[in-house]
Parts: sequence; C-alpha cells; structure tokens
Amino acid sequence: MLERKKDYHAWLYMAIPLILLIIFTFYPIIKTVLISFDKSYDASIDRMYFDLSLYNFQRLFQHPSFMNVLGNTLLIVFITVPASTVIALLIAVALNSIKPLQKLFQTIFFMPYVTNTIAIGMVFAVLFSFNSGPGGDVISNGIINHIFGLSKDWVGIGADPWSKRFVLHTYIIWNALPFKILIFIGGLQNIGKQYYDAARIDATPKWRVLTRITIPLLSPIISYVVITSFIGSFKTYESVIGVFGGTWADNRDMQTVVGFIYRMIEDSTTYQIGAAAAFILFVIILIFTVFNLYVSKRRVHY
Repeated sequence: MLERKKDYHAWLYMAIPLILLIIFTFYPIIKTVLISFDKSYDASIDRMYFDLSLYNFQRLFQHPSFMNVLGNTLLIVFITVPASTVIALLIAVALNSIKPLQKLFQTIFFMPYVTNTIAIGMVFAVLFSFNSGPGGDVISNGIINHIFGLSKDWVGIGADPWSKRFVLHTYIIWNALPFKILIFIGGLQNIGKQYYDAARIDATPKWRVLTRITIPLLSPIISYVVITSFIGSFKTYESVIGVFGGTWADNRDMQTVVGFIYRMIEDSTTYQIGAAAAFILFVIILIFTVFNLYVSKRRVHY
C-alpha cells in the first residue's frame, strides 16, 4: 500500500513536466513530420489533408539554396567541434595545473558564456571590419587588420566565402570554449591524485600523462561534450546573425540549415519545404548522436 502511494505521488509530481513536454516538444515534432510528408498542407489556415508523399522532400532537394546551407552546416560541425573540444581540453588542463589566481582565470574564461551571443558576434564583426571608399582608399580598418597590417575585407559585401567562414568558425570556436572548459575542469578535479603521483614517481613525461591518464579517465566527460557539441553545431543560427547581420540577402552564402528553415516557414507557400528541412536535420542529428554513442561505448573508460 505504501509503495502504491509513493508511485501515485511520483506520477503526480511528473504530471506537469510531462504535459508541458507533450504540448511543447512531442506534439510539434509529430506535427512537423506529418507536414513534411503532406503534399497538400495549407499553411495559411493550418489545415492538413494527409496527402502523404515525398513531394516536399523533392522540392527541398531541388531548392537552389539547400545544398549550400547543408554544406555550410557540415563545415561548421566538422571544423568547430573537434577544434573547440581540443582547445578547451588543453586550456582546462593548464588551468587545473596552476595554483595562483586559478579561480580568477576560470572566471575570466567563463565570462563569454554569460554574454549575449548576438553581442559577441557584433564585436567580432567590428574586429574583422573593413571599409573602403570609391577609389579604394581605406575609410576604416578593424583591429585584426591593424594588428597584422592588412587591408582585407573579412565580413563585408566584398569578402570571399572562405574569409567569412574563417571569421564565423573562429567566433563559434571561441564562443564554445567557456562551457567546455568549465565541464572539463569539473571532470579533472574528480580524477584521483594517486594516478598523477604514481606518474610523477616514475618520471613520466607530461604529454604521456595527458594521453595515458588524463584523457582516458576524462573520456566520459569528453564523450558528453562531443555529443552535445555536435547537436548544438547542427542547430547553429544565431552565430551567423551576430557576425553577418539579420537579413537573408546579407548572409545567404553563410546561412545554415536552421536559417534556411526560418526562411522557408516565413512564406505559407514554402512552409512544407521548411518542415521537410527540419525533418532532414532531425534525422541527421539522430544519426550522428547514435554513431557517437556507439563509438563512446567502445572508447569511453568508466
């Protein structure tokens, strides 16, 4: 009788979160999937006809911008996630090994995490800014150009795509560091000191301590960071807005899949294309997450 009463209270406590999940998570996901397959869906009146087919996906892959935004998203994922993870791990190891002013440095590195993403993006746009007059004379130069003695357009209308990608990827990596550093420091502080004491007695080189002790014992944390970073990178959107501006025309060549989805659902005639793109993005994220979980089972040491 007592166990039944406890179960009743547990379900009662979970009722409100479950209801909110059903309304704001599961229902939108299911409806988006149905819309993506519904050829005759009318977005202007939000009416579904359940005319299920692959027509919307055909329109999606025929859209001139989709493959470009998908390529941009994949570049962001495969460049920024490994780079930010490795850099954050090295910084965390360095911070964990110093004693004087350790808390101060941790606070400094964590400050960007509590700063507005759009504001940081605007700062990066100013850092890499470049303006020239009709005759080619430099009107204003960003700090980066001043430091390196350059007169290069990084993020403006005349910038080439790879210069824009360099700025965007640098910003995403830098913006991702604080949270990862915090997580890694927490994991490092939970590693038993006896492992490092034994390595010190054996005069083990620092690089070998890192590869043979720190990384294996930190592998569960690394796996968590990598999986969540992959998921977050596939959903990148605000970084593009912060660096390049808020209109589709201004940053079309740098847009991501999420930006493409927002663009499509603004118009009732292309709403189904946006739903199809959202479903494709969901499937891609799911595949990468399952793959990462499979790899972690073989590589992670608990």
